[in-house]
Amino acid sequence: MSRRARRDGAPGDQPPGDQPPGRGGGASPSRASSGLASREDGWPDLCLALSGGVGGAKLALGLSRVLAADRLVVVANTGDDFEHLGLHVAPDLDTVMYNLAGLANPTTGWGRESETWSFLGALEELGGETWFRLGDRDLAVHVERTRRLREGATLSQVTAELCARLGVAPRVAPMSDQAVRTMVGTPDGELAFQHYFVRDRCEPEVTGFRFAGIESARPSPVFAHALGDPALGAIVICPSNPFVSVDPILALTGVEDALRAAAAPIVAVSPIIVGAALKGPAAKMMRELRLPVTAVEVARHYADRGLLDGFVLDRQDEALAADLEALQVAVLVADTVMVTLDHRERLAREVLALARELS
Repeated sequence: MSRRARRDGAPGDQPPGDQPPGRGGGASPSRASSGLASREDGWPDLCLALSGGVGGAKLALGLSRVLAADRLVVVANTGDDFEHLGLHVAPDLDTVMYNLAGLANPTTGWGRESETWSFLGALEELGGETWFRLGDRDLAVHVERTRRLREGATLSQVTAELCARLGVAPRVAPMSDQAVRTMVGTPDGELAFQHYFVRDRCEPEVTGFRFAGIESARPSPVFAHALGDPALGAIVICPSNPFVSVDPILALTGVEDALRAAAAPIVAVSPIIVGAALKGPAAKMMRELRLPVTAVEVARHYADRGLLDGFVLDRQDEALAADLEALQVAVLVADTVMVTLDHRERLAREVLALARELS
């Protein structure tokens, strides 16, 4: 059941003639005024985007081209951060930062454009670990981040400094300043996420996930402030892996409760298209967890927890729209494959328009 349906009451409890929320089966999305502020262009005064790596960063870039910088907060997953070669590496956070700075590698979606690999080549000559590819320009970010953290700065402070240096205008923040590490369960025991994802190339069978350190972690200051900001008019769950990119963010103390209590609508974009993930192991994980590999299952993952009002389905999966009726969420069918900058911006506008309809 959708978050709005939980809050407003199940369809059977509504007075005769009232329409349930959502657009399934011809019903119109709820348009009751929530008192949310918006400027003359119709976009929300504040949009909070929850993002993982490549797919999420693409939509975050689109949102940054539609909204003024002071109207967008992007919170990135840090569950896949890890210590490597003595450095604090934050893959999802950096992918978001590089994309918004216009520095991302357009071929891979991660790392920096026009990267060089002198350091990695020299390290290989010395017999060092090279399974995680750190380019020379990327390495500079990790060195500076680690230096500042050792001086006592928080991850939020360091991220803000790096974004300022690289010309990123919207606020980009880690999900938490405390360490959370995603552990992947396998038949042979747990693996740290980067060992599973990069070193072992997602080959081990997945049996579950654990977020080490989550009990003592709290939302970062920027994240916490955005959740409670009365100007918050849209919450976007970007097309990132629901299990290892979004769930670590949601698992932070108080986050799910704050999202359910927020007046702003929550809209998610499916990372699964025609039974496959465009990037990453989400589809493989779903198969191994014995879950249907469909966009509907992704929507259910959020809706069953009361964390979804609207869902964006790729046009190739249009036939699944009827299956979302039972979840009582508004459905938008759109082209969600973001190859070009125009694709990112167009999808961002469609996502914000759906959120506006649900406000």
